[in-house]
Amino acid sequence: MVTPSAIEKKEFTRGVRGYKEEEVDQFLDLIAVDLEALLRENASLRDSLKTLTQETERYRGSENAIFNTLEAAKSLMTDISASAEKRAEIVLKNAELDAERIRRDARESVERMTEEAVSLSRRWELFSARFRNLLETELDRFDSYSAGLLLEEPDAHKFSGGRQAPGAGQAASGPLSMMSPDKTFKTPKRP
Repeated sequence: MVTPSAIEKKEFTRGVRGYKEEEVDQFLDLIAVDLEALLRENASLRDSLKTLTQETERYRGSENAIFNTLEAAKSLMTDISASAEKRAEIVLKNAELDAERIRRDARESVERMTEEAVSLSRRWELFSARFRNLLETELDRFDSYSAGLLLEEPDAHKFSGGRQAPGAGQAASGPLSMMSPDKTFKTPKRP
């Protein structure tokens, strides 16, 4: 490659019909200056090219990193979506199981309460029948006792239960003594 200093130092041989030496030297000086400027510009452009090439490589590396990051983000989003769907399915299944358990507990509670109600109803019927029997028995006793008193003469010696009947001069005491022969109660006299 020809350098600007080589152009400046170049000496031409002289011929008979040669060029004017001053014009050739001036032209060569101009060419040397232009060549020197072009070489400086070329060196500057090479440095810029090298810098730009390095930046391009760095950007390509960044681009690859960004691409890899995007791929990882897509994969993560897919995993998160699948995980969320699985969680939703689990929550839904748990809710269904809880609802079924609550329904089952409610059915069992209703059955238990129904059985208790039936049992209480039977016990009430049994109690009512026994109480009715007791009352009827006591009413029958009362009726027979009352009828016996009404038929019995005033000087009868015995009441049921082993007591002696009051004599002619004695007054009977108790609720039955207040009965008149027509089976109506008299109000007791207060002393």
